[in-house]
Amino acid sequence: MLPKDDLLKAAENRAALTRVLDLADQAIRTWEVTVTDFLSPPELAEAQSLFQRLTDVQFVAWGGYPQAERQRGAIARSELPLDLDQIPLALIDIAGNFLFDTATHRDFLGSLLGTGLVREKVGDIIVLGERGAQAIVVPELVEFLEMQLVQVRSVPVKTRPIDWQELRVRQPKKKEMTTVEASLRLDAVASAGFGMSRSKMVDLISAGDVRVNWKPISQSSHPLQQGDLVAIRSKGRLEVGEIAVTKKQRYRVSLTRYV
Repeated sequence: MLPKDDLLKAAENRAALTRVLDLADQAIRTWEVTVTDFLSPPELAEAQSLFQRLTDVQFVAWGGYPQAERQRGAIARSELPLDLDQIPLALIDIAGNFLFDTATHRDFLGSLLGTGLVREKVGDIIVLGERGAQAIVVPELVEFLEMQLVQVRSVPVKTRPIDWQELRVRQPKKKEMTTVEASLRLDAVASAGFGMSRSKMVDLISAGDVRVNWKPISQSSHPLQQGDLVAIRSKGRLEVGEIAVTKKQRYRVSLTRYV
């Protein structure tokens, strides 16, 4: 049995990690691969950090495509082979004419949950504009959704499973840049990386819209370091690269922004 109480002491997503550890215990006991439901980015980051401390079990995650935010994890004893193919996922198409009644990500998610699903059974949703959307779900619910998901907003829709070759994910645009700052404060570096005023960045941080390594940060003075990932709702992500100190004792920071 894993030392769950010790592993969960500082957990921020305690309920989700408890379920993950229960599956890890099951994997150790049965010598079989166990699979989690979809984990949110903060839950996934914390789970991956937790498994780095364990030697008896291994953990891999996959959400259907490399940039997927919500992913399922597979767990197995360290002695067993484990790869992404062992994580069951299904892709569905939600097709309708949204030309005169535009639907957002929230609308599609609301309709999915309105059928009785819980959030953990739904992965990423890719909105396709006036044509509808695609969603990644647990395979055992595909037939249910074909019958139950028939409307989004005022628009009738047809829900059906599709092949992964039909996945319509836009590759994120990447922009490399360098900034020189007096400090490595979150508000200073992130405002430069996202191209907005420092006061606007402070407002976003105070509102809880900014995450560092998927953890919400409310302090503008939070220090960043190489490898950190800064995410802002609807603004994209910013990866902190190499940090060097200039002759004037300022910080030259390499940044990569994904939008």
